[in-house]
Amino acid sequence: MKKVVVVGAGNWGKNLVQNFYDLGALAGVADVSPDLRQKAAATCPGIQLYEDYREVLTTDVSAMVFATPAPTHYRFAKAALEAGKDVFIEKPMTLNTQEAKALAEAADQQNRILMVGHLLLYQPAIAWIRDYLSSGKAGKVWHVMAQRAKLGRVRSQENVWWSFAPHDVSVVLDLLGNPQLKGVQASGHAMLRPKVEDNVHVDLTFDKGQTAHIHASWYHPLLQRSTTIIAEQQMLVYDEVTQQITVYEKSVDANLSNVDQGSWVADVATTQPLQLECQHFLDCLETRQQPRSNGWNGVAVVEILEKAQEAMRG
Repeated sequence: MKKVVVVGAGNWGKNLVQNFYDLGALAGVADVSPDLRQKAAATCPGIQLYEDYREVLTTDVSAMVFATPAPTHYRFAKAALEAGKDVFIEKPMTLNTQEAKALAEAADQQNRILMVGHLLLYQPAIAWIRDYLSSGKAGKVWHVMAQRAKLGRVRSQENVWWSFAPHDVSVVLDLLGNPQLKGVQASGHAMLRPKVEDNVHVDLTFDKGQTAHIHASWYHPLLQRSTTIIAEQQMLVYDEVTQQITVYEKSVDANLSNVDQGSWVADVATTQPLQLECQHFLDCLETRQQPRSNGWNGVAVVEILEKAQEAMRG
């Protein structure tokens, strides 16, 4: 089995550390913090510790996993790819489309695996919806609405759009069949800090006439994480909090009359998506197949994030 070094063992990185260790694929951890390195060593005995990620570049470890602050992603991943490493990088892939494209192109040129941590694409519920829509039972998909809101930790620089929305942008693209973006409209409200939007609404249009709406907020009274799919013959609602998918047999017929034949709840596996995501990366290292959330998927997500940011600020 190929082994990886995780760079960044903080709030989210520690989860990647533990999952790769549990899968028997963790070679080491790199982090500038001595405390975080020691915590990793305590929970994952026998691993190699590195103070600087650059120490890993000259080792025989085949892959590096980056869970570092977003502004570092481009520089760190570029160095790893140039050193011949396969790379897993957390979302957002980069903070602009130009850098995201440069990484995707570098991975292609060097025949390296580049995977972006779009975790929800590995959520069993999203996989079920993807397969169900592909079966055609719901008919043509017209619109996807996603909401990710709570009273959360406000950042001083990164706004809620860049913090929360990569998850939902990746899901929207996946469920609509990865269409080409046609237009973006966006509005954002910076209530607590200037130019750090706390509440954002974004409308997307795509080349085949499909549309999407995404609402992201960390200044909201309720914990709400949901995805609603409006299709020709059915409507689906995924409640991420309760992990329930409800399929509504609702539509409008040729006479513009409402059709309502009830609803039913899908039977979906409960496997943790992070475990599935980490295993998928390891499988790609072995087979050299392209990950579901490969570099170009990351580019498409960053492009929407960047264009929406530009639109909400005029």
